[in-house]
Amino acid sequence: MISWTSLQSSAAALPTWTKRAALAAACVTALMLPSAVVSAQNYPNKPIRLIVPWPPGGGVDTSARLISQPLQERLGQPIVVENKPGASGNIGTAIAVQEKPDGYTLLQGSLSPNAVNPHLFKRLGFDPEKDFTFIASVYTVPSFLVVPASSPFKTAQELVAYAKANPGKLNFGSGGVGSSQHLFAVMFKAATNIDVVHVAYKGTSPSETALVAGQVDFMLDPPTCLPFVQAGKLRILGVASNVRNSALPDVPTLDEQGIKGVYTSTFYGIMGPPGMPKDVTDRLNKEINAILQTSDMKSRLAKLAADPGKGTPEEFKAYVMSEMKRYGEIVKLSGADKVD
Repeated sequence: MISWTSLQSSAAALPTWTKRAALAAACVTALMLPSAVVSAQNYPNKPIRLIVPWPPGGGVDTSARLISQPLQERLGQPIVVENKPGASGNIGTAIAVQEKPDGYTLLQGSLSPNAVNPHLFKRLGFDPEKDFTFIASVYTVPSFLVVPASSPFKTAQELVAYAKANPGKLNFGSGGVGSSQHLFAVMFKAATNIDVVHVAYKGTSPSETALVAGQVDFMLDPPTCLPFVQAGKLRILGVASNVRNSALPDVPTLDEQGIKGVYTSTFYGIMGPPGMPKDVTDRLNKEINAILQTSDMKSRLAKLAADPGKGTPEEFKAYVMSEMKRYGEIVKLSGADKVD
């Protein structure tokens, strides 16, 4: 603690005008130091914005609202979810990274803008490695090989055998060129060496509607397909993971069916603008990891066929960087060109 007496004695030997300037500067410093400590200790002391770079109702929006409710209870401040859609997540992401790095503006990161789009867009509006403070992984979800309920295929092997015997006869749907469903199917095609036709739709919902109607033959789809499966409109042939999903233990992996190495998942996590204070980042990481271990959250994630995230901010960043590298190779396989 800096005392008034010590400030006076330190200035005694200086000329009068210098004394006054030095004393004033020291007083400001003495007042600012404890203020900075109190500010860090009291985070947060006002509402927090959580930017979602996608429209309401999708997977990224769902993950943001799922984690924001218990997180605001633990932090003692409201968390306001703001949807900023556009350009496959690039617009909202670019907005978030330009905000003040004080912990009061956060971003719901996900696969497309943070790992896939760097390979699809010439101009992102952000640097995928340098323009983020990586805070915490929230959860990941696998994709499922799904077909219409009316499909003759009961296993992944049956679908692959037919495709090999009838090149170009089967087609698969996706939410668009470069979408997760498109790239997941590219991996599936490469692993099985089948010739199938890509049918691109403007979003996940239209592609799933087409699949239910039998307009496309199959998809590699995230768990947004599960309500259709539960309603008896779609059938799951396999999960694209190296282990069975705990929410669907009777569904075999593609590995188990002889289709090796098709591991597709979508991640969701909390990020912030670059340069956030470490103590704020660590606090948020600690709270999010604690929430993910609660029985209530585990139950909610199980219904989404999701695996809870874990680990430090550094581990989360390393995972995202590894996914970005991996999807660079997949985008090359897809033949997709970069767009402006």
